Amino acid sequence: MAVTVKSAREIDLMRTAGKYLAELHEKMGEAIRPGMSTMDIDRMGEKIIRSYGCTPNFLHYNGFPASICVSVNEEVVHGIPSEHRILKEGDVVSLDCGLIYKGYHSDAARTHIVGDAPEEVKLLVERTKQSFFEGIKKAVDGGHLYDISNRIDEYISQFGYGIVRDLVGHGIGTKLHEDPQIPNFAQKKRGLKLCAGMTLAIEPMINLGRGDVDWLDDDWTVVSSDGSISAHYENTIVVNKEGEPEILTLLD
Repeated sequence: MAVTVKSAREIDLMRTAGKYLAELHEKMGEAIRPGMSTMDIDRMGEKIIRSYGCTPNFLHYNGFPASICVSVNEEVVHGIPSEHRILKEGDVVSLDCGLIYKGYHSDAARTHIVGDAPEEVKLLVERTKQSFFEGIKKAVDGGHLYDISNRIDEYISQFGYGIVRDLVGHGIGTKLHEDPQIPNFAQKKRGLKLCAGMTLAIEPMINLGRGDVDWLDDDWTVVSSDGSISAHYENTIVVNKEGEPEILTLLD
């Protein structure tokens, strides 16, 4: 496992990439409404990314045909935008995307509710987000990678949700996906020792039902096997010398 430790210069570049991505997510979240297509979101996202002088890192990545992954309801991740997928009141929409700034990547995901939804759905979205913040409490210099995984699992399991095990978080830097892989479920070993300068994309994917998933025939879209609603929350972080990590893809 080759885990890169970033220099101060590299972290500064990733900080800018993260700031742009955080702004993008804010703008997309504000724009979501009933009646718009998932393709509308993709077009908007790509236009904003390019307006920053950046490149969408998901576009054509391993053949993915869009800039923004737009996953609705039982779709966990990697939903392909479509003119024919029209959002309606109560839909749960996960937006996962990233961009490249001067050779450095950022990656983040947010889950939004279109209008109103049942309380159990609102809680799923809130708790998925909170599980990220619980996990990064363990992303400290001298700590261990799987302490993050174990904390996310510990927090989520009390609610009886399904943690997706087939997809995990990852390192990030000059590549979108770098070592190490970061599971969102408990591990028996403690894993890699963390040190300041490591940059990680931590991304809990949580289902209202079981954690099992299937891939659709498009070879991209991942759905919950039992058809239950799914939520996804992700940020790019950097491990600090002291204290909790800096979240690069979150506005102040």
